[in-house]
Parts: sequence; structure tokens; C-alpha cells
Amino acid sequence: MIGILSAFGAATSWTYACFIWRSQTQKYKTIDINLIKNIIAFLIFIPAFINLSSTTELKNIFILLISGIIGIGLGDTFYLKSLKTIGTRKTLSIETLSPLMAAFSGEFFINENLTTKSWVGIIIVTISLFIILRKGNDFKEENSSFSEKNNFKIFAFPFLSVLCAVLGGLLSRMVFLQSNLSPFLTTEIRLLGAIIFLIILKGFKINFFLKKIEKKQQKRFLISIILGTNIGILLQQVVFKTLPIGIGWALLSTSPVISLFFAKNEEREITKKIIFFTCFLFFGLTLIIL
Repeated sequence: MIGILSAFGAATSWTYACFIWRSQTQKYKTIDINLIKNIIAFLIFIPAFINLSSTTELKNIFILLISGIIGIGLGDTFYLKSLKTIGTRKTLSIETLSPLMAAFSGEFFINENLTTKSWVGIIIVTISLFIILRKGNDFKEENSSFSEKNNFKIFAFPFLSVLCAVLGGLLSRMVFLQSNLSPFLTTEIRLLGAIIFLIILKGFKINFFLKKIEKKQQKRFLISIILGTNIGILLQQVVFKTLPIGIGWALLSTSPVISLFFAKNEEREITKKIIFFTCFLFFGLTLIIL
């Protein structure tokens, strides 16, 4: 039950944060936003290192650092880039691939054999999410520099985001299966890996753009970091610790449904079709959970 509640909590926190981050992607580079949010989140969770003992295997620390580089450093950068180019809802529509990718990777790499009922639930969730978010052939944003003629670029950023996120989650799950590390500590180690990677990628040049934005926007940005990065990743780690990655990711992927509450912000009309497939999605989640 803890894992299930954590998944829904992480999805809610992440979705709200994404709407705030997207407003900043129109002004600043996605890699700068990702780096600053990770640095601030890391500093907030710095007390987690108190729990780091000499008995902690270096192998697990190394795996978590790699997980942070792939899942947070690369994954979040691709995600923010996708938010900038095609918007939140459309980005999430591509991310509907994540439950199936996570389930296949869990079964292939760490032998997490799901029941037939769970597989059916994951497929239902994936199909429902895609239909909920799909709006005709609408992959064009009003202020976007991308058009229907370069669909490859439209799909590349969210797909790479999904791939990196699933790989990062898989590595975290592997560590939890072979150690007693806490979600709190693993979150901090993953953030450290992402920060080191992004700083090197930036040539050790950090753009502290927070100084340039209004105080009201600064507060919103800090809230989004606490919700989306600190609480979001922490709850995500709880999910990876307590649930098979395929099941956990299916629950985490409910972000698109939560994004419907922000529908007016992106001119999203909630139709009867969306309501039907939202109910169908929850039927799929019920199959997974029970």
C-alpha cells in the first residue's frame, strides 16, 4: 500500500512541477533549469548523507550515481526540452510507452515475472493514457518552432526521456534488491550523480538564472523543486523499493490523468471520450493492484 500511495503522490507532485518548469523553458536553457533544480534539491536533502555508513558497498553507490546521470541528468533534460517544444500533455502522450518498457526491462534484466492480470492491466493503462492525451494529429504548439514536417524531432526528445527514465529506475530497483539503502539516501546519491554530470557537460559554468526572475516566480520555482524533485524523486524511490518496476511505473504513469486538472492551461477540452478512457484506465490500475 505504501508503494501504491507513493506512486500517486509522486505523479501528482511531478505533474504540478512540470507546468511551472515549462514556463521557465521559454526563457532559459533546459540544461540550466535541470542543473539548478537538482542543486537546490540536493542541498535540501543534504542531511541524508548522515545515513551513509562505511559498510555501504561502493558498487551500489556507483550504480546509483549512474542511475542519476541517466535518469535525472539526461532524462529530465530531454523531458524539459520536450516540454519546451511540444508542451506538457503532448510530451506525456509519448511517455505512455514507459509502463510497457519498464515491465519488459524488469522481466528481461532482473527476472521480475508479472502475472497475466498485471500485464493486461499495464496494456490497458498504456492504451487508455495514449487515447486520453491524443487529440487528432495535434502535435503542433502555437509557439513551437517544430512543425508536422519534422515529426522525428517531435518524438525524439520525449522518447529519449522515457528511455533514460526507465533505465534510471531499473538501476535503482537493482540496488534496492541487493541492499538496505533508504529511499532518502538513494535520492540524494542519484541527484549528486546528475549534478556532477551536468556541471561537466556545462563546462563548469552554472547559470544562476533565479536572480533574474521576479520574487513571485522564484517562490513558484522553489515550490516546484520541492514537489517535483525532492518529494517526487523520493516517493519514486519508495515505489522502486517496494514494487516491481513494471507495476510501479504503471502507477507512476498516471501523470497524464492528473494533468487533466490543468486542462484549461493548455486549452484541453475534457470530453466524454476522455472520461470513459479515464475510467478504463482505473480499471487497468485495479487489475495491477489487486
